[in-house]
This record gives sequence, structure tokens and C-alpha cells, in this order.
Amino acid sequence: MGGGRADTGRTGRIGVAAAAALAPASWGTTYLVTTQLLPEGRPMLAAVMRALPAGLLLLLLGRRLPKGRWWGRAIVLGMLNIGLFFPLIFIGAYRLPGGVAATIGALQPLLVTGFSVGVLKVRPSLRAVLAGLVGAGGVALLVLKSGARLDPTGLVAMVIAIVLMAMGTVLTRRWGRPEGATMLDLTAWQLVVGGIFLVPVATISEGMPPAPTTDNVIGFAYLGLVGTALAYALWFRGIERLGAGPASFLGLVNPLVATAGGIIVLHQTLTTWQVLGLVLALGAMLAGQGTGRKSAAAKAATAQAAAVSSAAQTAPEAPGVPTAPEGAVESQAAERAPLVRAAHGARREGINA
Repeated sequence: MGGGRADTGRTGRIGVAAAAALAPASWGTTYLVTTQLLPEGRPMLAAVMRALPAGLLLLLLGRRLPKGRWWGRAIVLGMLNIGLFFPLIFIGAYRLPGGVAATIGALQPLLVTGFSVGVLKVRPSLRAVLAGLVGAGGVALLVLKSGARLDPTGLVAMVIAIVLMAMGTVLTRRWGRPEGATMLDLTAWQLVVGGIFLVPVATISEGMPPAPTTDNVIGFAYLGLVGTALAYALWFRGIERLGAGPASFLGLVNPLVATAGGIIVLHQTLTTWQVLGLVLALGAMLAGQGTGRKSAAAKAATAQAAAVSSAAQTAPEAPGVPTAPEGAVESQAAERAPLVRAAHGARREGINA
């Protein structure tokens, strides 16, 4: 199966978007959980414990392995979305304020739009580009504070992580999932691939893990079950149903939750500029959900033109019935021309990953 199914009903689309938004919402708590519950200075261990147990659990539930070319695709997606992404995210979480790290993540919609041009061969709409710019600007207002110290290593790690995830998002949309496999299967394959890759990396770079505390167990369990197994299953389903572009705008929920966590847990307050940033980010997220839909008129024109063209090409001649005069055929072709042009315009208008 090369591509994902599309939700045509508005209610169904909103439901899928709401469920998919739970993924970046849980990821927004990663920074807080990392600094408050996980062992200090262990980004590789955190990445392993987040990926491998959750992946093995989902693989046990699904009991399905990749077949054929999907072995290679699972490895590529597993490295982009998990094996390389997870440790870089935790390096950023340990070294940067959560708000700053989340701000960098707000660049993802723009990156997805750019990658979609080359990989999916689609032309981004002006609305998608503007929404991405507004979203990044809004999140910057929301979370950046004067005097925030930016660790160079953490900054570079976060930028690379967001680039990798943007590419993984686009490839997930392009490849879809194999026939008969579920989104849980696809999620399990990627988590296991990334987790297996990270085990020797963590052992070599950080040595044997320390004895876990109660807080460590709670933190690892939350990140593995909620922030990974459930979150990635919902996220990949959202990419499949909504498209890579609209789904990427849901990532703006991440810094919003990160900021809310700082307010509730760390008793931070919002300035007027931060409130404005919150409004802009939410507006961009809502606007981004409309960038992948065709208008009703465009869909109708496409369907009508396809039906007319199919009927004209496949209808057999009845025995004994004379064919239409040449002038009548030309007249029918002239009548169909606006429909064909409308269909071509609809395709150009509606394509947006």
C-alpha cells in the first residue's frame, strides 16, 4: 500500500486531528519529565528506555514482521524517527530550557513543506507557508525569554533532530504502510529498529546504567507507554489520514504544552508577548489543518470530469445504431473541455502533503 487513506468527512478529520494532537501534547512533557524524573546526564539511556520496551510491547501485540522491501523501509524510518531522533532530543532536553527546545521544533511545518516539494512532488500553498511562518513566530514569542542561555551542543542537536523528524514524516506519508499491516505494526518496527541501534551506543558512550529510583521508573514508564507507544501510533495514523503537511502543524501543540507545564509545575507566568504568541501559534495550527483539503467544488469537478471521460472512452457502440456525426462529437468534446480544465485545476489546488 503506497499511500494512506484520506478522511473525507469533516467530523472524521477533526477526530483524527484531535487524536493525533495527543502525540505532540505528550512530547511537550518530555522536557519536564527528563529534568525532574530521569537520571541526570543520561540522554542515550533515556532514548533506549523510551524506544525499545515500547517497541517490543507493540511487536508482541501485533505479532507481525516486515516483508520484502519493507525491511529496508522500516530501518530507514526507524533510524530517522527513533534511532537518531531520540538521543538528539534528549541531548537538547538536558542542555536547553524546554521552551527554547520547543521553539526549534516549531520549524518542523516549514521543513515538512520543503521536503514535500522534493519527495512528494507537491507544490505547497501560500496558506501553508504563511501558517508555518506565523506558527514559528508565535511559538518564539511564547517561549523565548530574554537572557536565555543557549548551549551550542544542545542547539545543534535539536536542529538536526527536527530535520530528521521532518524527513521521517514525509517518507511515512509517501510509503504509507504495507498491505495487512496496522499503524501499531509500523510503529513497533520503527521503535525496535531504533532501540536495537541505541543499545550499543548507550553502553559504549555512557557505560552501564545506574540502579533506577522510583522516580526513574515512573519517568521511563510514562515516556515509553504514553509518550512513545501510544503517541507514535496516533501520530503515524494522523500522517496517514491527514497528510504530512497538516499533521506537522499539530506539532505546535508541543511547545504549548511545554510552556503550560512550566506554568503549572514550575510556577512560571506569561507576559503579554507570550499570550500573543500563544494566540498566534494556536491560529497557525488551526489554519494548517485546512492546507491539505480540496474544496467541495474542486472535488465535484474532478469526479464529474472523470466520469464523463471514462464514459466517453469505454462505452461500446450498439449494433445497428449509427455513430454520431462528426460535428456532434466535436460539440460534446467542447462541452467536456471546461470539466477537464476544472479537474486539472482541482488537482493543482488540492495537492498538499
